[in-house]
Amino acid sequence: MKYAHAKVSASGRLSLPARFRKAVGLERGGDVVIELDGREMHIMTTAEAVARSQAIARRLLKGKPKFSVDDFIAERRREAERE
Repeated sequence: MKYAHAKVSASGRLSLPARFRKAVGLERGGDVVIELDGREMHIMTTAEAVARSQAIARRLLKGKPKFSVDDFIAERRREAERE
């Protein structure tokens, strides 16, 4: 089942259903990243957030095997200047 009912307390606490925590490896708790997308919130494990960021970086750096972070920032600055 993809959906479950949950309640947010007045202090902002939210309990995630056990089956959801188990499905993503948070049976014993852990850190999560919360993404706000319009009026929707998406919760993911920090491992999933890192994996997504790495996938984006691989896509952006495709064909540039020795591209460093400094090279990346310099390229973004050059693109911004052209706009």
